[in-house]
Amino acid sequence: MPEQNIKLKLPKWYDLHAHFRQDDFIPPLLKAHKAMGCAGIVAMPNTSPPVAKVLENDPLPYWSIESYLEMIRNAGGSVFNTIIVPLYLSQDTTPKMIEDGAKSGILKAAKYYPPHGTTGAEFSTELKTFIDNGVFSAMEEANITLCIHGEEHNLSSEMYFGRKTNAEEYFYSERLPQVLDSFPNLKIVGEHLTTKVSVNIINQAGKNVAASITPQHLLYTIGDLLQGLKYHLYCLPLLKFEEDREALLHAITSTNNTKFFAGTDSAPHAIKATKCGCAAGCYTGGIAPQLYAQAFELSGINLGSDNGAKIFENFLCTNGANFYNLKTPIETFTLEKTPQTIKSLKIGSKTITPLPLGLDINSDNSTEIPWSILK
Repeated sequence: MPEQNIKLKLPKWYDLHAHFRQDDFIPPLLKAHKAMGCAGIVAMPNTSPPVAKVLENDPLPYWSIESYLEMIRNAGGSVFNTIIVPLYLSQDTTPKMIEDGAKSGILKAAKYYPPHGTTGAEFSTELKTFIDNGVFSAMEEANITLCIHGEEHNLSSEMYFGRKTNAEEYFYSERLPQVLDSFPNLKIVGEHLTTKVSVNIINQAGKNVAASITPQHLLYTIGDLLQGLKYHLYCLPLLKFEEDREALLHAITSTNNTKFFAGTDSAPHAIKATKCGCAAGCYTGGIAPQLYAQAFELSGINLGSDNGAKIFENFLCTNGANFYNLKTPIETFTLEKTPQTIKSLKIGSKTITPLPLGLDINSDNSTEIPWSILK
């Protein structure tokens, strides 16, 4: 029998974790997100300099949320219903900054990075700082969402990625409980989850704790990265093992899933293999819903059924919007089970390679994925 022709008409969705960088990168990256049905975005603040103050009149030597929002809107971001720029939590972040930012209406979320743990994380400081100095308390009081890159990076190599534990498992087992015990009502998003341990901890936490999951962590394991050193799959947190991938898939395909939602962590790099190591991040702009649909099918979900389509819509379109108290858009887009050819993205003299193209060893110019978006 020929393969079922599946079309999914979906409300536009929010990518609740993405990187749009700066300068000439911003317009084409925004355009790619619009093309894949996004109604809104959470634009991460690890730019250069970081977005580590809320208001432009603050004398700190960082970009402000005010200025970065304006930069995004002027580059084409005005097409989105919602743009959230989290505050980069730095050694200079104070409770008053949180309070004033919340009162202004500009501050909606703040992002914790493990110091030196990922791209642009050198301005961060230890998690305990924000537990002790009143920043998390002020966020809890003002209902500001804490977005967490949940890894511990001051570890031995065996602890960072070993048979018994890894940086993410350590963070969710040892660090996150300290935050939850001290601030039980703080809204928290565990970003780009990768492990069975973290899925279990998020599930056991209250309704104020949820998590985003990327396409690559649903489709691949560490073996895919290492077999042939496919460096386009290099991202942080690192891909994990099959039991971890299965736990992620089970979490997002559960009929009662309300905690796990789409956040692509789409991160463009013109040069992946650098002199100081591989740049962390996979670029999935323009193709994320298609890759999520591919992951759902690989997990055994029939997206042609009413139940399968509903589970997919909950993950992609509903759960994240509900957690961030965003309106479900009335505008729609349509996914179709027909192959789509994807090519590299040219930005001036630079080239961004989408993840599937980077993994296609037989092609330098284009490759196909099984799902497409109707135009």
